[in-house]
This record gives sequence, C-alpha cells and structure tokens, in this order.
Amino acid sequence: MDIAIKRVARVRYGLGQPPKLSSDGIPILRATNVFRGSIVPEGLIFAALKDLPLDRAPLLQEGEILVVRSGAYAGDSALVTPEWAGSAPGYDLRLTPERMDPRFLAYCLLSTQIIHQIDVARSRAAQPHLNAEELGEVTVPWPALEEQRRITDFLDGEVARIEKMESLQRNVLVKLDERDRAFLDLDLDRLGSRHGVIPLRRAIRRIEQGSSPLCDNIPASEDEWGVLKVSSVKHGRFWPEENKRLPAELMPERRYEIKAGDLLVTRANTPLLVGAAAVVPEVREKLMLCDKIFRIDVVAQLDRQFIVLASRGTRIRDLCGAASHGTSQSMSNLKTEEIKEWPIPNAGLSEQREVVKRVKEQQAMTGSLRSRIGRQLKLLAERKQALITAAVTGRIDVTTARGIEG
Repeated sequence: MDIAIKRVARVRYGLGQPPKLSSDGIPILRATNVFRGSIVPEGLIFAALKDLPLDRAPLLQEGEILVVRSGAYAGDSALVTPEWAGSAPGYDLRLTPERMDPRFLAYCLLSTQIIHQIDVARSRAAQPHLNAEELGEVTVPWPALEEQRRITDFLDGEVARIEKMESLQRNVLVKLDERDRAFLDLDLDRLGSRHGVIPLRRAIRRIEQGSSPLCDNIPASEDEWGVLKVSSVKHGRFWPEENKRLPAELMPERRYEIKAGDLLVTRANTPLLVGAAAVVPEVREKLMLCDKIFRIDVVAQLDRQFIVLASRGTRIRDLCGAASHGTSQSMSNLKTEEIKEWPIPNAGLSEQREVVKRVKEQQAMTGSLRSRIGRQLKLLAERKQALITAAVTGRIDVTTARGIEG
C-alpha cells in the first residue's frame, strides 16, 4: 500500500530569506549541505539565535528530513541526525514524520521510484523547483510500523557497510590530491630557491573584470550570448558550459568576450575556490567575462599556464585564504592588489614550461587513478540505491536478504 507523504508527515518550508549572518552561532543547513541522504558541513553559514525567525521556522529536531527545494539538486534529501538537531533549516523543505518511522521515510526518499516522482514534480517549472504541495502529493510505501522498523534496521547495517567502502575510496582521492599538491610545491619551491620570486604585479600588463547583467538562469546555446559564472574557473581548468544566458533584449559588451589564451582568475567564490585560475583553450564565441572574474594580460616572459600552476600551490592558496574578504563563510572576495602580490618563481620561460609539462604528466597519472576510483564510487552508489529501493518496496525479504520478486 502506498500513501501520500502529506498524510504521514507535516510538510513545511524553511527560511525564506537568510537572516543576518555571523561567524558562529546556529548553523543554517542549506541545499549545499544536503548530499545523497547525508548532511555535510562544508560551506556552513551561521546566525545568532536572536536573529532567527523561530516563530515561522523553528530549529530542526532529530528525525526531521530536509529536502532541497530548488536548483540542480532539487529533491535531494537527508535525515536530521542528533548532531544536526538544533540547526536552522535554510531555503529548503522540511518533513516532520508523524505516522511513519522517520528513518523509513528518509530511505523512501532515496529510492528510485520516489526520486522519479520527485523528478516529474520538480520539472513542471522552467527551473528545477519543488514546493510543499508537490512534495506532499508524492506517494511512498506504507507497510506496518513494525515492518518499517525491521526494514530500516536492515538498511542501516547494509548502507553503513557500503558507506564505509565509499569512505575508504574517498580517502584515497584525498591522498592523491595531497600527492599532487606536494609534487607541485616541490617544483615551485625548487625554482623559487634557485631564481627567487617576484610579485605577479611585475609581470602584469593589464587587469580587468567584466560585467554581470541580470541573466536567465540557464546556459546559453552556441548561437546565444552567455555570461560566465565563477564556476567556469576551477581546478586549473576552464569550463565554458558554466554560463548564464544573456537575455535577447540586452546588448552584449563585446569588449568582454572571452578569447583563447585568456588568463582568468576568480576574485569571488567560496573560500576554497576563490583565486582559482585557468587559461582559456579554443572556445566558442559569444561568452562574456563576468564581474567576479579577472582577465589578466601578462608579459611574454611569463607562461600563463605556469601562473595557473603557481596559483594552485600551497603558498598562494594560503594567501588567498588569509586575504579573502566577505560577509559570510560561503563567499569570499579578493582585491586586485592582493592578486598582484602573488609570489611567482622568477624562472626563465623554458624552465617554466618544463615544470608545466612535468606537473601535467604527474597529474595525468593520478587522474587515471581518480577515474578508476570514480567508477567504483558510482557502482557503490548504484548498489546502495538499488538495495534501498528493493527493501522499502518489499522486493527483498529483509529477514533473509533474499529476493521475493524475480
């Protein structure tokens, strides 16, 4: 028997607008903190208790469920565990189970059938969006309470085993990142010791930032103008698909059009990504620089890919973290003068390019390992979802873990 969520749980909204933020206090759980059934701490923002509208958005209680309301991950969900009880709900939906075991409902929301229903509901708007009424109409399995608990006890054990394997694989990815950073730092330090370092400003001929008109929240097609998002520059690479379509009634500012060979540096982003740099490869026409990205022209004696490598080294990353300014912990800003002070090894062009080549070869090797680990993680995620789906829909007997159907 299936039943609508609104008949077994209260469906409410979280905070409509973020309150005044502070450096500590009550954590606010937003869409970025909800990931495939878990609450993750990265990018947490905080507010003082007195600044929260508790009358309309009470603090979360253990056993409630957060559901992402809008954006690419609309419909993703996570159970509020003891360590997150007392947090504030961000721009999300919250479920308060009343006639169903909270763990069982949380697992249902991660099953294939329910995710499909949510996908249909969230796709009715131009942008992925889910409201309380739509979520309340989603139907979920409704076995007896004793059976719900038996299923969740089984899944708790099985999912924990799968997640332990996932954690081990992710730890390997962290080690690979550390290895790449150490390899890069060693080369940069060696060059710095041999030739000294210079501030980047001594090599800059021109620096500019673009424009950010109000755009449509979808990528531009090949024949349309698009304005780059800060996410177009990350991890040393340029991602042209990360753009927003410029409305047809607005005139593009052609002087900000991106060209192959441009050196781009983000001046605003999350603390981990602010100051990211990339060189634009061959690229489609009609992409504009936004006001949160710098385009930097440097002298011919400095290889642009070498600057990108230097920007990923520990020394500059630490400087970005220390110098970034912002009103919240989710977004930081760099000033032009701070980027101009980046220390760059004063090596000759041939040595710069030799280091670029050597580091790329090293990263190609670790990249191959990352791809393999990524495939393993995908298989584990598929296994977990298949197991959850089979258990909550009664296709396996959880007392024996044998299939009942087929």
